[in-house]
Amino acid sequence: MPFLFGSTHDEFCHLHTGVERSAEIWRQRIDDIAMRSLPMASALRSLASPIFVLHNLRAPSIDSASRPPSFQSSFHPKPSFSSRQRLRISPFSSPSSVKWSSFMADAPRLQSRVCFSAGISGRENKELLVQHLLVGEDNLKLLLELQQRISGGVDLSDLAVEYSLCPSKENGGMLGWIRKGQTVPEFEEAVFNAPLNKVVRCKTKYGWHLLQVLSEREESILQDMDPEDLHSKMQDPGFFEEAQLIDVREPEEVAQASLPGFKVLPLRQFGTWGSLITEEFDPQKDTYVLCHHGVRSLQVAQWLQTQGFKKVFNVAGGIHAYSVKADPSVPKY
Repeated sequence: MPFLFGSTHDEFCHLHTGVERSAEIWRQRIDDIAMRSLPMASALRSLASPIFVLHNLRAPSIDSASRPPSFQSSFHPKPSFSSRQRLRISPFSSPSSVKWSSFMADAPRLQSRVCFSAGISGRENKELLVQHLLVGEDNLKLLLELQQRISGGVDLSDLAVEYSLCPSKENGGMLGWIRKGQTVPEFEEAVFNAPLNKVVRCKTKYGWHLLQVLSEREESILQDMDPEDLHSKMQDPGFFEEAQLIDVREPEEVAQASLPGFKVLPLRQFGTWGSLITEEFDPQKDTYVLCHHGVRSLQVAQWLQTQGFKKVFNVAGGIHAYSVKADPSVPKY
């Protein structure tokens, strides 16, 4: 089945190309392959923007090594949906490994009336937190039954777990934060016109969707940072006060080569620092992420977006490219 989103995720989409850099590209690929041997390799392979759960809209099973991710941001205004069991998901967990836990246990149950029509617009620069369920195109009877059950007070996420054809059913239909241009036109139009907490129906080539927008926020930015530009910024002492610098390499790598001002958060130790990220760093500040060749840092940068960080920069080519292009005094390894 073709993908719902416009293009497949390419782990190397931020790597520069060209004959003169072919050796560097291969080093980057080798680095990525090496990362796959780490204990969390299978989870790292699936780390991308949360809406990629729709990339493989098919049922019933998905290979665990290629399963698209679906994780919920923990840094956004609490949406006013019902108190219920939700998934608490680590950004480095594959959907098959997440466990149910109580979420928003004290939140009041949503009392707003469910509607099945489009609503507001004007969200061009917004990101929307969306959950949905998918049924087959020829299963209109089931769709109508589900609409009636939702109107009667049943939560959409409960029905997604039981009936949805989308892999996101394992997360209660949670797709995460969606921006303009990340999904097919019909689904995007419905999402960006749906009132908060209202259930909206739409049809795509994949079937019928019931979707619900739970929250919205200003769109975040993820950009590549050229090593030369980073080197120039680092000549200004004020840069280290205004920016947040994160190095996700392992300690033995940092011992061989490092840049001043970067706080080391080894990816292997994500379990020790992941839940504290918004306490240690300010999501409103510019945040720069560095690794060896730019692969691991891109994965972490994408995750930081889901945690509400407004402007995240991935150092393109990593510290290796920084040594080659900006500062030869930095050792290569």
